[in-house]
Amino acid sequence: MAGKTVMIVEDEPYIVESLEFILSRDGFTVIAHGDGGTALSKIVDTAPDVLILDAMLPGKTGFDLLRDIRSTEAVQALPVLMLTAKGQKRDLEVAVESGANEFMTKPFSNTAVVDAVRRLANV
Repeated sequence: MAGKTVMIVEDEPYIVESLEFILSRDGFTVIAHGDGGTALSKIVDTAPDVLILDAMLPGKTGFDLLRDIRSTEAVQALPVLMLTAKGQKRDLEVAVESGANEFMTKPFSNTAVVDAVRRLANV
């Protein structure tokens, strides 16, 4: 797992802190960013191994950001775990249509998040 980087694009500090803690404890390097409007350039610059993406962000929704990622050659193959507080079936459909590799609703299980990130990082 050494050398695997996870980027979290999430605007809720307590969720970022929780995810940073559980993923760092599992050996991942964690980078966080809180604004959807500026996240794409940060993602391209950072080139993480896995992206955890919130659906509702300031500046741009996670769904719109994910569509941007999928149309940006440098990061279009980036594995993405989409997180949302909304558990509606339509959100899942939009996440899949937008290119999410996995989808999880909040509140989430720490074990489920770590397992999903490990799968997406191929570790």
